[in-house]
Amino acid sequence: MSARRPDALGGRAAVVGIGATAFSKDSGRSELALAAEAVRAALADAGLGPGDVDGLVTFTMDTSPEITLAQAAGIGELSFFSRVHYGGGAACATVQQAALAVAAGVAEVVVCYRAFNERSGRRFGAGVRHREPSAEGAALGWVLPFGLLTPASWVAMAARRYLHTYGLTPEVFGHVAVTDRRHAARNPAAYFHGRPITLADHAASRWIAEPLRLLDCCQETDGGQALVVTSLDRARTLPHPPAVITAAAQGAGRGQEQMTGFYRGEPARPGEAGVVARQLWASSGLRPADIDAAILYDHFTPYVLMQLEEFGFCAPGEGGAFVAAGALPLNTHGGQLGEGYLHGMNGIAEAVRLLRGTSVNQVPGAAHVLVTAGTGVPTSGLILGAEG
Repeated sequence: MSARRPDALGGRAAVVGIGATAFSKDSGRSELALAAEAVRAALADAGLGPGDVDGLVTFTMDTSPEITLAQAAGIGELSFFSRVHYGGGAACATVQQAALAVAAGVAEVVVCYRAFNERSGRRFGAGVRHREPSAEGAALGWVLPFGLLTPASWVAMAARRYLHTYGLTPEVFGHVAVTDRRHAARNPAAYFHGRPITLADHAASRWIAEPLRLLDCCQETDGGQALVVTSLDRARTLPHPPAVITAAAQGAGRGQEQMTGFYRGEPARPGEAGVVARQLWASSGLRPADIDAAILYDHFTPYVLMQLEEFGFCAPGEGGAFVAAGALPLNTHGGQLGEGYLHGMNGIAEAVRLLRGTSVNQVPGAAHVLVTAGTGVPTSGLILGAEG
């Protein structure tokens, strides 16, 4: 069993700057240009310059290497650079890596970034393409011959199990889609700004991989997002109230695979989310009742319900009813279904806005915000808090 005791990272660092490009379907620019724009915007938001940066963290999937981005953004010497694997599961772990570096004195100002042309360039929804031989790829060999070629098809297996286990119908997933799109409709930065949907719209959308409909699947987006992390002491001297990294965690479950772990216990209970939840609650000393808003990774709607259940907000099988009741402000930026799909990095930025009081769907008095990363893969999570 992992996470036997709390860690000592909480309160040592904070997110002090956020910056993003426009979220579009055809950026017309390179991924490096998107990354550099987002980084410069985040630094400007933090009241810092490129010369203040000595660390960079991104995803293994990102095509803009740290040293190349440093050149493009005018950043000088680096004392720390790191990458995190497993696609969307890496989002919150980039901030954890940055906080660890700051807490250890390895770096003073670390920028986390992610940029891609995921709509106009390589589209994850297009499915598995040619890959170099790897142990990781071998696991896919057990499912590809049977037609499980895309992320939606892999998630559909877990979603079908979820519905069967709890005696539910696919309509239960619609509550997540409707909630996200309602928030996106009020968010000028969201691709689906001004375009809310109803449960009837969800039920009428076409099947992608049963029981998943089109409106259960996140969009594909071109864009970039960056976050600036520094020590809490330095954060207090900067323009915005710090979003304190109260707790950060990574998690991989027993028998973990990437999206295809159908034989690792109960597919309707994502073990990786449970590992992260236990560590976040233990290290922060908080519980679900203390969370004022949640930004839950919504690549596919079923996993939002499963995460709510794994984190203890409701009992197994009750996630849909929990969302429908509006018991917890959820994905106030519109999520990846409504705002943009940036591998979860835009969700971390929304958590910062909630703590600053600047979200377009502000939660009054928000003091603790839970953020999660991609589920179905080794994942990560954060609790960000307001100081004091």
